[in-house]
Amino acid sequence: MKLQLWRNATLLLNIDGISILVDPMLGEKGSLGKFPMVDNELLNPLVDLPFGKEELNQKLKNVDAVAVTHLHPDHWDTTAIELLDKNIPIICSSLISEQIAEYGFTDIIALNDSVQWRNIEITTTKGQHGTGEIGEKRGIVNGFVFKTENKSVYIAGDSIWYNEIAQEIEKHQPQHIIVAGGAATFLVGDPIIMTSEDIIKVCEYAPEATVWVTHLESVSHCKEDRKFIQEKINENRLEKRCFILNDGEEVELHF
Repeated sequence: MKLQLWRNATLLLNIDGISILVDPMLGEKGSLGKFPMVDNELLNPLVDLPFGKEELNQKLKNVDAVAVTHLHPDHWDTTAIELLDKNIPIICSSLISEQIAEYGFTDIIALNDSVQWRNIEITTTKGQHGTGEIGEKRGIVNGFVFKTENKSVYIAGDSIWYNEIAQEIEKHQPQHIIVAGGAATFLVGDPIIMTSEDIIKVCEYAPEATVWVTHLESVSHCKEDRKFIQEKINENRLEKRCFILNDGEEVELHF
């Protein structure tokens, strides 16, 4: 398997030659504008994709399916809706399948639990996008586990560390876990995705797994950058199994 971070939460996962694009935010730098309830005037996304339009279009032609964890614009933007082939399989929770269909997509694989697609078992997982009132306003989010034979990759999605994440790890025993870091926070409330402390908890709870950190330096409400999180990883002596992906970086997932 191979994994490439495009930007933020947008990932390309290649499983035995099958390419799955996860959470496509494909617009140009600044195309989402200013986020509400943040302490800055920055326009999102903060950075461009690590390749130009021509290469993007070529990459999209080679995508076999798209997996969407939730419909917040930094995971599913209007540019993605415009550029993606309307006949491409869209893998998502049944809770958002009707809304995706309204955008004109015709091949929607709506999950309540698990589905076998080609040679891949795909399972939807729970997430918690913050706590209290902010968490409720962020709505329901999910992640995915992708399994083939004895290989398992868990994409946790936009979630803080909480009991359900531990339960998903126990249930699926993934060898690779992909988390959203950055401690994104609004003007009120606690972080809505993982802090560096949360990432350390994931590593401690899954001592045999390799952990990959995404969602960094791309949106304006994130408070922790790559340098800060790397320092925390080093302090906890986890640098041999917890890695921060750079935009455009492609890695081989070893099992």
